Amino acid sequence: MASGFGVQGGTPRCFPLWQEFTKCYAATDNPGQCRDQADDYLECLHRTKEIARAKAIKSEFIKKAEHQAQEGRKVADILADGVIVGVGLIQRGKEGPAHP
Repeated sequence: MASGFGVQGGTPRCFPLWQEFTKCYAATDNPGQCRDQADDYLECLHRTKEIARAKAIKSEFIKKAEHQAQEGRKVADILADGVIVGVGLIQRGKEGPAHP
């Protein structure tokens, strides 16, 4: 990773963060001052916060779908209204999408 070349050539996605971290680490006497850069680099590598957020969104979606199912909505309506990417930020119109 630290070579600066990605698997398919070019710059890997986390290399700029690695450079920031190494620049900070080389310039300081106290490595604890580079904790923010290290955290950013590790998040880029492992995506732990991103995965946790996606899991929280998915669990909220499932909870919402179960609640709507208990209210008596048809399963087809629930599935048509919600995909995990549609978490209610963009509302559909009353007519819905046209099917060919």
